[in-house]
Amino acid sequence: MTATDVRGADWYAEDLSGREHTAVAFSAVDLTEATGTGAVFTDCSFTDCKLALVELADAAFVNCRFTGCSFFAAVLTDCKLVGAAFDRCTFDQLTVSRGDWSFAVLPGADLRRATFQGTRLREADLTGLFGAGATLRDVDLSAADLTGADLTGADLRGSDLAGLDPRQVRLGGARIDAVQAVVLATALGLRVGDDA
Repeated sequence: MTATDVRGADWYAEDLSGREHTAVAFSAVDLTEATGTGAVFTDCSFTDCKLALVELADAAFVNCRFTGCSFFAAVLTDCKLVGAAFDRCTFDQLTVSRGDWSFAVLPGADLRRATFQGTRLREADLTGLFGAGATLRDVDLSAADLTGADLTGADLRGSDLAGLDPRQVRLGGARIDAVQAVVLATALGLRVGDDA
């Protein structure tokens, strides 16, 4: 439950370094081109906010909810979004480097033009994900729910696919490495090896 409301604020290009907000409801706030290191948002909600072109490092959005927000060309480096939930958000050209998105809720999210590199998405809800052509390199997807996800043509090299059921995910044309190929073959019940 939020305790404070911030509506229609203009935070365009502001430096958010070191700011801390708890239980704040942000509505229609313009954060376009905001920057900063170490900002912390806990139990906050963001509704119809613009986070386009933001560049944040070591920021934390813990148990936050995003509804109808734009992350166009945002760059998030080493950020923590554990338990964050997203609904009707856009992620066109989003770039996420490292960071922890474990338990994030992104059902049906369109990540087709997004890039995640070295990010933890453990136990994330990625059901129905639109990820065709996305880049998900060296991502920890252990125990993530990818049921019904479309990852056709996606770059999945180096990512943990141990929990992925290839019968429930569209993978045509996706790029994987040899280790992942064995993991997926095993998931399909195939026996890999030269032993008699």
